[in-house]
Amino acid sequence: MDRRDALKTLTLIGSTPLLAGTADGATRGGEEFVGVLVDTTKCEGCRSCEEACAAANKLPAPPKDDNVMASERVPTPGQWSVVNRYKTSKGEVFVKRQCLHCCQPACASACLTQAMLKTRQGPVIWREDKCMGCRYCMVSCPFDVPTFEYDKTVPKIGKCQLCYSRLRAGKKPACVEECPNEALLFGTRRELLEEARRRIYRNPDTYLHRVYGEHEAGGTLWLYLSAVPFEEIGFRKPVDNAPLPQLTKEFLYAVPVILTLWPPFLLALAKAIRGPKDKESEAGDAQ
Repeated sequence: MDRRDALKTLTLIGSTPLLAGTADGATRGGEEFVGVLVDTTKCEGCRSCEEACAAANKLPAPPKDDNVMASERVPTPGQWSVVNRYKTSKGEVFVKRQCLHCCQPACASACLTQAMLKTRQGPVIWREDKCMGCRYCMVSCPFDVPTFEYDKTVPKIGKCQLCYSRLRAGKKPACVEECPNEALLFGTRRELLEEARRRIYRNPDTYLHRVYGEHEAGGTLWLYLSAVPFEEIGFRKPVDNAPLPQLTKEFLYAVPVILTLWPPFLLALAKAIRGPKDKESEAGDAQ
């Protein structure tokens, strides 16, 4: 275990209990997780998904200039979804990047106040009114996704919410709805994996025989198909297949009392600093 993994393990000690679910993390409370299949062979880099994400989440409009893809980008607090361009062994490939929404998310397990919450449908959402600003979610994420507004007086954590409010209203994620080339497919995780395998089986010379996100970090809700090795399109960081929360399983029965009392105190302090806020209904978010 390297120093970063050791730090992740320590930050998870005293965190919320491990998430319940099936062996493959596909359901919770009897409800199947939903997700998105990204077919990188279909993406043409139009960046409609970026614009749709910004509009749906009231974020700043993404830059119009395609020169922004001259270098690799990562999601930021003000832009939760980005498209990158890669020169690969099979030519130019465009890849959408955002939070992958792990089936058993380390960020939610590390969060002492459940500001990061794994919902029944699967999306991992961030709840501002519960956040105390510890940033354990950033340290624990195996994909380095959650970002922090370091330049703000009252900073927020920013990441894709998988359009959770739209899902609760019976709609698809905004990026999926606006993709003109059907590079993004929404459905249950089980259906998406079946479709991914079907495409690989029918077009064995087109696709790499692997679905990224099927096993990584215990499985994710965003799944990727590619014609080239995933290392060529930005997935260069090695990620263990085991869910990261399992690293803390042996510690969960020996948590000091102070870890039970300290988070509520810090949360109360954070709320006092922020001032009163209108809370959205959280009914049905978790069981």
